Amino acid sequence: MAKFNGGSGPSAGTEIKNAIMTGVSWMLPFVIAGAVIMGIARIGASMYGIDNIWDASHGEAASVVVQLLHKFDGFGGMALSLMLPVVAGYISFAIANKPGLAPGMVGGLLASNLGTGFLGALAAGFVAGYIVRALTTWVRLPKALASAGPIFILPVGGTLLTCLVMAFIIGTPLAALNHGMENWLLAMSGANKIILAAVVGGMVGFDLGGPVNKAAVTTAMALLASGIYDPNTAAQVAIIVPPIGLGVATLLWAKRFPASLREAGKASTLMGLIGVSEGAIPFALANPKIIIINVLGSATSAAMAVGLGAVNHAPISGFYGWLAVSHWPVYVLSIASGSAIIAVGSLLVFRSENEPENKPVAAAPKFKAGR
Repeated sequence: MAKFNGGSGPSAGTEIKNAIMTGVSWMLPFVIAGAVIMGIARIGASMYGIDNIWDASHGEAASVVVQLLHKFDGFGGMALSLMLPVVAGYISFAIANKPGLAPGMVGGLLASNLGTGFLGALAAGFVAGYIVRALTTWVRLPKALASAGPIFILPVGGTLLTCLVMAFIIGTPLAALNHGMENWLLAMSGANKIILAAVVGGMVGFDLGGPVNKAAVTTAMALLASGIYDPNTAAQVAIIVPPIGLGVATLLWAKRFPASLREAGKASTLMGLIGVSEGAIPFALANPKIIIINVLGSATSAAMAVGLGAVNHAPISGFYGWLAVSHWPVYVLSIASGSAIIAVGSLLVFRSENEPENKPVAAAPKFKAGR
């Protein structure tokens, strides 16, 4: 059996942490570019009274400016859509060097298509990286064909095996979990609205755009057609609380966070304000313990908003829609309260000693191919 860590190499925990931070570092430019471009589009659209600039109908609008804003939103969406393949690809790269890049990215893309969210992409990166590393150890080629290994055998074999694992082991259970949660949430629509709001908020804050989040948000939006607004209000509040709370935390207590997360915090705050929960993903990847804090803050803010009578009639979470919410001061207060819980709670999770300031988090561990 191949040994993935030599006696002089990093420990398994250190290797996993380095791999995650490498993936996050390479992912950030795509997240920031997508968030800013989408923000420009949505803020500009709000000046025209448009709250769904992503809708295809605006591509044929009479106003050229509206058409352009619609395209901007699409450009930003494309940038964000690369987030999961990139984080998976560079996690794999950190483990298996260049031959792991293609299997990781394809695995991350498959995770996105399967609806497994960032947790699936995380799994895809590690699956691809360790599969390619194992192939490096097990596959021995004649000297004349040695050059074909890194550019042919490892990428092809690694990609195929990664996709098989994702499609037949990881994807199906998560898809079933997603469907089951949707049905469960629909069944709760007649229950106590504060409890329902807390459940929806907690689900939205759990995996930040992943299957649990999508189950809650999709179901809440579907209930709008039936005139049931409480789940949507809860979901739209909870979407933005984690990225805002963590972004604010990096501003108030910068020394608690490594340099990479301080940079992520700047993008996180902006993404929260425009309604993109994925801004908090780098923090969850760096330390999964923050997920508990995210769930608590999201559930509290959602229950508070619904319990105090705020009503969001539209699937809009960004700041440009806050003033259109019934009882908007309560709505904004709920967002601020949930964000404060997460900001303060982050102090229990992130400490300055977690990652030394001089540690190059984006550097991939050295990988020596077998000969």
